[in-house]
Amino acid sequence: MAFSEIELNPIDFITLGTVGPKGRRQFNIQAGQGSQIVTLTLEKEQARRIAEAIEEMLSDLYKRFPTLIQRRVNLKEMNMELRDPVEPRFRIAQIGLGYDPVQDLIIMVAQELMAIEEGEDPELLQPSVVRLWGRRDLFDALCQHTLEVVEAGRADPKSNGHIIHYWT
Repeated sequence: MAFSEIELNPIDFITLGTVGPKGRRQFNIQAGQGSQIVTLTLEKEQARRIAEAIEEMLSDLYKRFPTLIQRRVNLKEMNMELRDPVEPRFRIAQIGLGYDPVQDLIIMVAQELMAIEEGEDPELLQPSVVRLWGRRDLFDALCQHTLEVVEAGRADPKSNGHIIHYWT
């Protein structure tokens, strides 16, 4: 894919959802601003880790900035479904979080996973980047929802993608 840089500041929504049957689900983070929707694919474990990082970041923010009002969101009141069209721009290689206290916004930065072809110089590759700026409550909802989605998988993750044979 050709290099692109997308910045949505601020986002109207952010969510995580899956496409496909259990065991072969494709995890997607999706955010939007106005009519622009950005969908990015990631691994299940990346989804779990980003949710844990958001949870840790929010906890740290409320300790460092005691004047911030902490409001826990009610997921039942929010639309956490993926919006159409679900067309991923790229698979995420790296994802990071930051906070701007002046705007009181969290930023999530995702970088594209690049496949290195034989003979290509990795130093010359330029991965696409997406920056998503949003309110703390939106990221709190993403955190809660992501943990629910990840936990809704198979009880025994070792059975993912494996065929189990039984002999009698």
